[in-house]
Amino acid sequence: MTRNIRIGTRGSALALWQANKVKTELTALGFDCTLHIIKTQGDKIQNIGFDKMEGKGFFTKEIEDALLEEQVDVAVHSLKDMPTVQPEGLVLAGLSSREDPADLLITRKASVDLKQTYALKAGAVVGTSSIRRKTQLHSLASQVTTQDLRGNVPTRVEKLRTGDYDAIILASAGVNRLDLDLSDLNTTRLHPREFVPAPGQGVIAYQVRKADSEMRKIIQHIHQVDTARSTNIERQVLKMMDGGCQVPLGVYCEVDQLGNYHLYGAYAANGTDIKRHHLSRSTSDGLVTAMVDELMSKEI
Repeated sequence: MTRNIRIGTRGSALALWQANKVKTELTALGFDCTLHIIKTQGDKIQNIGFDKMEGKGFFTKEIEDALLEEQVDVAVHSLKDMPTVQPEGLVLAGLSSREDPADLLITRKASVDLKQTYALKAGAVVGTSSIRRKTQLHSLASQVTTQDLRGNVPTRVEKLRTGDYDAIILASAGVNRLDLDLSDLNTTRLHPREFVPAPGQGVIAYQVRKADSEMRKIIQHIHQVDTARSTNIERQVLKMMDGGCQVPLGVYCEVDQLGNYHLYGAYAANGTDIKRHHLSRSTSDGLVTAMVDELMSKEI
C-alpha cells in the first residue's frame, strides 16, 4: 500500500508554494500527499520585529511539534528560518535546489535618486524587520533610515505601493517563486558577496522524525547534495556564533566549478559597525573556524 505523506507547512503564499513543490516531487515518485497548514508564533505576532522577539524557531516550532506528535510526516521550512540545533527526535533529512540567494531592494519610483547609493533618495524609509538587513543597509547607504516591516511577501509589497515605505527589502527567492509583478516598482538585486544574505537563504528544508527511516529514505530521492555543500558551511558559522533572527549576521558560501570554496561574512557585534570578511580555499577544512575568528575579532 502506497504511503500517504502528510506535509506540514505554514499558510503563507510562499510557504504553500514551497510545500506544493515538495508535494509535486513526492507525487512524481508515486506517493499520495496532503498538506496540513499550521500557524506558528512568527505568524501570530506581527507587531514587532524579529530582533525584539525572544527565543528561536519563530516559524518552525509549532510545525516541529506536530511532527513529533506524528500529526504530519515531513515538515517543510525555509532553511534560513531553522535553528541550527534540531529538537530531540527530529532530523534535517534533505534540501531543495537553491533559488537566487540574494536580497532584493524594491523601491517606489517616486523615491528613486540615481545619484545616491542603491538609487535611494536621501531620507528614504526602508522597510525590513531583519537586523541583518538593517545593519548592512545602514553601513552601505547612510542616507536612509529603516522601519520594521512584517507580513507575508505580497502584503509587504502592497504596503510599499500604498506609500507606507519608500523601499523594502525582500529575499529574491520569495519574489521569484511567487512570480510577482513588480513592473511598477524599481528593483535592485543586492549582490550576496556585498550585501551578505542569511545562511541558507533561498533553500527549502525537509525535516522528519529521526525514527522514521522510511521517510528519511524517501526524502533522499529529492535531496540536493550540491546545495548541502555550501549551506552546511553557512549554518556551521551560524551555529558557532550562536546566531538567529536577532543576530546581525550574514553568511554566504559559493562552490565554484573547480570545487573551490568562497565564503563571505558580515557581522555587527555591537549592532552598528559591520565587520566583513571573505575567504577562498580549495577545501572546506578550517574554513568555518577561520571565518568565525575573523568576524568575532575586535578589529574592523
